[in-house]
Amino acid sequence: MDSAVTKMKTTEIENPSEKDRLIVFSGLAVITIFAWAYMINMAMTMTGTNIAKPCLMHWGTKDIIHLFIMWTIMMAAMMLPAATPMIMMFATVNRQRNKGESPLIPVWLFVLGYLAVWTAYSGLATLAQWGLHLLALLTHHMVITSPFLGGSLLLAAGIFQWTAFRDACMSKCRSPLGFLMTEWREGRRGALIMGLKAGLFCVGCCWLLMVLSFVLGVMNMIWMAALTAFMLLEKITDNKWLSRTAGLTLVAWGLWILAGVVR
Repeated sequence: MDSAVTKMKTTEIENPSEKDRLIVFSGLAVITIFAWAYMINMAMTMTGTNIAKPCLMHWGTKDIIHLFIMWTIMMAAMMLPAATPMIMMFATVNRQRNKGESPLIPVWLFVLGYLAVWTAYSGLATLAQWGLHLLALLTHHMVITSPFLGGSLLLAAGIFQWTAFRDACMSKCRSPLGFLMTEWREGRRGALIMGLKAGLFCVGCCWLLMVLSFVLGVMNMIWMAALTAFMLLEKITDNKWLSRTAGLTLVAWGLWILAGVVR
């Protein structure tokens, strides 16, 4: 009898946790699918008469705002899948620590904090793209026209994969439980702060890879999908050589392009 009661109580504790995880995962999936659908639709409707020539059309305020929205949605599409393990772990720990409160609000505040950091990054990316446009260094398909600049960015991104700073940021992203144990803060404000910190660590290890969008095409869906898969794989596997190999590949690619410039 006692064992049956204990089992019932255990089930009552576990079921809400599983329900929370299902709601959170479903919500993240909906946001991600919407973001990818938006990007795919935008890529399909883009026009560009010649992908090799710089885009010289004038950009107004509305164009810049539209560009910022595009970058913000693109960051959500690419980064939410990689952040899902961290968010799901937060949902589990939060339910265990705050059984008497609404457990889902802190989770979405965590997500809000995470996305807020990438939204700030989107603002910087928008300014960078605007600057490249003013210098006539972007094509209609948002690809850098300068082989020297493109090769230099590839080289820089490859070298960055080997730096201690990136390793430190990646270690936080690879260990969601370790991050939560060292950075935990109670309450809704604490959840938001933890989301901001998680976002900062994520930007710290991925920002230069995102810059490569200017080299391979901001609206290149194949590049977006490949990079999203790579970042997710990096964060769910504790294998530094995955990053190292990618770094060597980018360095070789960048040097190959720069060698062509010198010739």
